[in-house]
Amino acid sequence: MQQNLDYQQLKTQIKIWALELGFQQAGISDIDLSEAGEYLNDWLKKQYHADMEYMARHGEKRYQPAQLLPNTLSIISVRLDYMPDGLTPYKMLIQQPSKAAISRYALGRDYHKVIRNKLKKLAQKINHEIGEFGYRVFTDSAPVMEKAIAEKAGLGWIGKHSNLLNSKAGSYFFLGEIYTDLPLEPDQKQSFHCGTCTQCIQDCPTDAIVAPFQVDARRCISYLTIENKGPIPVKFRQAMGNRIYGCDDCQMVCPWNKFTQHSQEQDFQPRHNLDDTELLALFQWTEQEFLEKTLGSPVRRIGYTAWQRNLAVGLGNSKPTQATLTALKNKLETADKLVAEHIEWAISQLKLKQLKSISG
Repeated sequence: MQQNLDYQQLKTQIKIWALELGFQQAGISDIDLSEAGEYLNDWLKKQYHADMEYMARHGEKRYQPAQLLPNTLSIISVRLDYMPDGLTPYKMLIQQPSKAAISRYALGRDYHKVIRNKLKKLAQKINHEIGEFGYRVFTDSAPVMEKAIAEKAGLGWIGKHSNLLNSKAGSYFFLGEIYTDLPLEPDQKQSFHCGTCTQCIQDCPTDAIVAPFQVDARRCISYLTIENKGPIPVKFRQAMGNRIYGCDDCQMVCPWNKFTQHSQEQDFQPRHNLDDTELLALFQWTEQEFLEKTLGSPVRRIGYTAWQRNLAVGLGNSKPTQATLTALKNKLETADKLVAEHIEWAISQLKLKQLKSISG
């Protein structure tokens, strides 16, 4: 590393290079995450992390960056918009029970790969300009408190739904970080701009936002359909509706998302029409089809069993048709125990609707 570096000039250049690589914004955070650490420990004590044991496993490394990467002095935080233009609106999908509602972030290529590649290029650019320096890149891939870091770096504020909000772009963006031994001056922490609005809390389908900034994963559809490896609790199945991978409701109703910026990243364009597809068509994918069509997609990480489980619940919440009932019964013959339980629930729900239709 060069002697007598002008770190203020370097910080300015880093932000310019980040924009040139396709990020929408970059900022610098210090490494004092003690306030976020207190919040995390309180959240863990309340068991709001459900079965996500990894949230507790790394202890202080989450909020003491130098424990994760020794000699860390500052953190470069970046954001990347992911909402493609021209999608079938999520709000329209959740009003059509036969359609599949998939979180908008998961329609295209896995964001981990996209952001990591950009962050590596940013680090290489810095390295080329100043010589060797210590760093490590992250994107939702290690015990890193990325929202707290982004807030301290001035990229936005943490809303009552616990997502990061930006006054010019809403919340449909990814975050990434570079931990570094460069003594960069931190930016000013973003101030809070949710005011008295509680729309996200009111509109959560399963009342998972139990208080401002407090999401109980045990009730959250995103957790239940993605991280959860077991059955979806019966008490949440109807509320799940047709949401088969994640849930965007709290973002959809947020007034700040009227400022959503559409992504220019071609990698985030929807694959296999996942922004507007029938539940039944997805349910009829074989495991081989699932693996082929979700290659390089975030959806693949849940595996075929959870995919079938989620779709079975979605179909149980759809309108009863002979085609749906036949498909469910056919799958029941070969389904494993977990999927079979949800298929049986779906069949009973559809038959109940049929009876009500006849008697009504």
